[in-house]
Amino acid sequence: MTRTMTRTTTPITKRSVVIGGHKTSISLELEFWTAVRDITQARAITVSELLEEIDRGRDTANLSSAVRVFVLDYIRQNGVKTQIEQASKRDDAA
Repeated sequence: MTRTMTRTTTPITKRSVVIGGHKTSISLELEFWTAVRDITQARAITVSELLEEIDRGRDTANLSSAVRVFVLDYIRQNGVKTQIEQASKRDDAA
């Protein structure tokens, strides 16, 4: 059975961030920004702290690519609860 994947166009969003006390900008798709926010919430750290960690450990010259790889690795290793899943659990607990 052959699986056909449809590709949707997701706009890339550029955001200004501070990493190690320096302002820079990162361009990512909205889904990756959402995953970054989910990871920071799960780890109780700021976006800047996470991006600084990724920046220190990256092997590539492109920070945006390093962020995408980090998010993919994190999801593979830990999974990320989506905001919908988290809201559902809060509703169930209430």
